[in-house]
Amino acid sequence: MSASRSHSHSRYVADRGLTTRMVTTMFLIGLLYVVLVGVLLAFVRGAWPLVLMIAGGLFVAQFWFSDRIAAHSMGAREVTREQAPELHGAVDRVCALADMPKPRVAVSDMDLPNAFATGRSKDTALVCVTTGLLRRLEPEELEGVLAHELSHVAHRDVMVMTVAAFLGVLAGIMARVGLWGGLGRSGSRDSGAAIAVLLIPLISAAVYAVSFLLTRLLSRYRELSADRAAALLTGRPSALASALTKVTGQMGAIPTRDLRKAEPYNAFWFAPAFSSKDSLGRLLSSHPTLEQRLEQLARISARLGR
Repeated sequence: MSASRSHSHSRYVADRGLTTRMVTTMFLIGLLYVVLVGVLLAFVRGAWPLVLMIAGGLFVAQFWFSDRIAAHSMGAREVTREQAPELHGAVDRVCALADMPKPRVAVSDMDLPNAFATGRSKDTALVCVTTGLLRRLEPEELEGVLAHELSHVAHRDVMVMTVAAFLGVLAGIMARVGLWGGLGRSGSRDSGAAIAVLLIPLISAAVYAVSFLLTRLLSRYRELSADRAAALLTGRPSALASALTKVTGQMGAIPTRDLRKAEPYNAFWFAPAFSSKDSLGRLLSSHPTLEQRLEQLARISARLGR
């Protein structure tokens, strides 16, 4: 039911598997957050108003502002049609194909060839491409990448990923608030203070680790889903495959310093940036491998050919 509602205003193919995974991930991460706040309240009873106020405030703030923070961190700068006519034209064509509202259009001045979408809803959505991507891709390839990114907006998984990614960070902040509030009031005379010093950081670390793994599992599925939706919408899976191959192949030519700056935001990028071949990020990657993505596109191409 929810999947059909979320796609009632676009021609992107509904993905019930993605919807189920998003709901499950948000439920589990939200449950972890509630458990963490509950543990903090149990240990720092004297500071419970402070804990609840900061927990609620941070949650509301990250829901409303985390997409803007992410976009700003990746250097997104909104551009007008006059400033980037070809990019706006490509976005217009994909939006017409998808029958969906046009998002805000932005460019990031980076040689790293990449793109991302962010926003809590279709009305607040922003799609951004780097100058490195614009220089390297042909028009059909660019449209394939934009169709992939706008699929994230249509499926609303960009909002889920933005919120989920920040909940893990909030867990760490809440633990520090709890320790500061509770221990600052109780002092060394409270026998529970020593236990809190040990337990709260451990529980916070566990919450962060589990939320990290859950978002990585969801992220890999959502990328395959976006590739599939973009290929079916444009009818040109080969153009998207060509863009993927180019972007991934060009990563090796990007300075390590720039890759390191982009790496923390891999969950948002069209293709992940790795600062070294042995990066742990490859083991816990936010994206499926290039081979998996190309294999899926080849299967779609063969099916469309029939």
